Amino acid sequence: MDAFLVSTGIVALAEMGDKTQLLSLLLAARYRQPATIILGILCATLANHAAAAALGSWVTSYMGYDNLRWVIGISFIAMAIWILIPDKLDDDEGKALKFGVFGTTVIAFFLAEMGDKTQVATVALAAQYTAFYTVVIGTTLGMMIANVPAVLLGERITRKLPLPLIHGIAALIFVVLGITVLMNPGTSG
Repeated sequence: MDAFLVSTGIVALAEMGDKTQLLSLLLAARYRQPATIILGILCATLANHAAAAALGSWVTSYMGYDNLRWVIGISFIAMAIWILIPDKLDDDEGKALKFGVFGTTVIAFFLAEMGDKTQVATVALAAQYTAFYTVVIGTTLGMMIANVPAVLLGERITRKLPLPLIHGIAALIFVVLGITVLMNPGTSG
């Protein structure tokens, strides 16, 4: 249950103001088909986070726990720093693709998530908790919690949220997780 709740909470907070949330706003404003866009986001996130969690699971099988503990702990602390750097939507990601609303959403969202904070967090969470499905479901739910309102409510929601505060809370959670992992040498997740 911890893996699910932590995965959901971290990704939902980390996603606030992230480039994929901005992409959600852009897609909603451009195509005005919220159900299709939400389904595309869900499919892209499941595929992306399943791949990330698979990488995290694979890493755990090739490193000793002590080495892995240091990598994960430092990764969480690095994520705390990274999350405090605001994202901007790249111009290339805002261009329309020729695959319909669903296809455009899936492709654009999948590509926008490559190497993103939430993808890196999914790798680390899967390695930490060794709970592939729980982490994928949790991180995907976190993405949907952050992006569905962006699609449904558009830009109005981002004007009312104190994004620096949300980023600060998410960064604090990553620091606490990192320190917890580093301070617990006898446990494996």
